[in-house]
Amino acid sequence: MDDIYALIDIDTLNRFNIPLIDFVKFIDSSHIPIAQYRNKSGSNSEFEKDIQTIRQFYSGRLIINDRLEFANMGDGIHIGQEDIYSIAPTPKEAIAKIREVISTHRWIGLSTHNIDEIKVANELNIDYIGLGAYRKTTTKEDATVLGEALLEVAKESKHPVALIGGIRLDDRFDKSIISYRVIGSNLCQFMQEN
Repeated sequence: MDDIYALIDIDTLNRFNIPLIDFVKFIDSSHIPIAQYRNKSGSNSEFEKDIQTIRQFYSGRLIINDRLEFANMGDGIHIGQEDIYSIAPTPKEAIAKIREVISTHRWIGLSTHNIDEIKVANELNIDYIGLGAYRKTTTKEDATVLGEALLEVAKESKHPVALIGGIRLDDRFDKSIISYRVIGSNLCQFMQEN
C-alpha cells in the first residue's frame, strides 16, 4: 500500500460509522504513507482535536484539506481550485502566500481536473497535484468523471500526480505517471470487510 494516499474524510467516516481513531490506527498499521484530513463542516475546535488525534496515532505524512490556519499542524495543505482564488487573485500569488504561512518543508497539493489546470499547476511552486475524477465518487458527487482519459492528461504534469475519484484498492496504474492512488470510501469499505 506504499502508493496509497488515504482520505480521512469525516463525512465518509460518519457514513460508514467508523470512529476516527479506528480509521487512523488502521491506515497507520497498513503503512499508508500519506493521509489527508478533510472536514468540510467541523468547527475550529473539532478540527484541532481531530488533527491531534491523527498525529497521535498516525506516523505518515498528514495533509490538511483547505484550512490554511491548520496547515502547520500537519505536513502540508491541499487546496482546491475553488479555494485558491479565495487566497489571492492568481494561483501564483496564492501559492506564494501559502508558502509565507507554512514551513518550507511542508507540502502543497493542488486539485486539478483538466489539461488547462495542469498547465497552470506546472508553473507553481507546489509538491503534487490531485487529478480527478477517475470514477464516480461519493465524496464529490458533482465531480466530472474522465476515466482512462485522465491517465493521458496526467502525463502533462511536471509534479507527482495523486489520482482521485472512486479509486479502488485493486486499481493499478503506471507509477511513472500516477504517484499515488487517493482512496477514501473504498478504504472504509475494505476496513469494514476485513
